Amino acid sequence: MHKKVKEFNDYREEMNGKILNSDNKVIKRIFNLDTNTFKEGHLPIKTKELLGLVASAVLRCDDCVQYHLEAAMKSGVTKEEMMETMSIATLVGGTIVIPHLRRAVEYWEALENN
Repeated sequence: MHKKVKEFNDYREEMNGKILNSDNKVIKRIFNLDTNTFKEGHLPIKTKELLGLVASAVLRCDDCVQYHLEAAMKSGVTKEEMMETMSIATLVGGTIVIPHLRRAVEYWEALENN
């Protein structure tokens, strides 16, 4: 596994465990809501992950972008689909999204090299 991808996943898993072990009902419900939102429904998972990618890029959350990139790749998103999605995010979010676009492309390449 590419070092960048492994580090991100290891950190996310460790911290999510600590957060969920705090036994806070609200936080657990938010995590559960997030999990259930991205399950197959009227929209396919692939579409939901691309929507999540756009929202995450516009909100400039690199952790969220990385999470949705990995989930999108696992759901069959191609590099071309990812780039088109990120072009929409950049249009909607403006040029301030460009640094996040750069990091998204870098992370996608790391995912491709897994």
